Amino acid sequence: MAKINGNEIRPGNILEHDGGLWAAVKVNHVKPGKGGAFAQVELKNLRDGRKLNERFRSEDKVEQVRLEQKDQQFLYEADDMLTFMDSESFEQIELPADLLGDRRPFLQDGMTVTIEYYGDEALNVSLPQKVVCKVVETEPVVKGQTAANSYKPAILDNGVRIMVPPFIAQDEDIVVHTETFEYSERA
Repeated sequence: MAKINGNEIRPGNILEHDGGLWAAVKVNHVKPGKGGAFAQVELKNLRDGRKLNERFRSEDKVEQVRLEQKDQQFLYEADDMLTFMDSESFEQIELPADLLGDRRPFLQDGMTVTIEYYGDEALNVSLPQKVVCKVVETEPVVKGQTAANSYKPAILDNGVRIMVPPFIAQDEDIVVHTETFEYSERA
């Protein structure tokens, strides 16, 4: 692990701080009129999701942690546990379903995800940025409704509600962003 100065912290960095692993979510560099400059950092605990605001001065040293990333294939879910398989060693691992949070419905059979490990402990599961879903319920297309920002609600095959453009019809395949839960394009 590398030690870095407090002013070198960037969003997305993983730090070992107060005996836990924290991800830097937001970093704001402040230079007050009196006293030394510092970085105001919003941290999120990778194990339990707690948030913390800390000030780091440039002379403060923090441990930056590198997480090992492995691509693994989703196999099945049983008893709120998700089973993944390493595509190289064919080794299987079970992780709790709540590790994905509200992105869980976008996980599809056979999907390849990136799992971040700290030693042998799995800390995070990253889904692909975009997935293809089928619209199972939406209002019918209305001719002449071409206003630029008029979106209508739709329910996807995984049960998620999103807003789609008026030209999207029922039983159509669309591409959805897994981070923002927004419509991207037709599939």
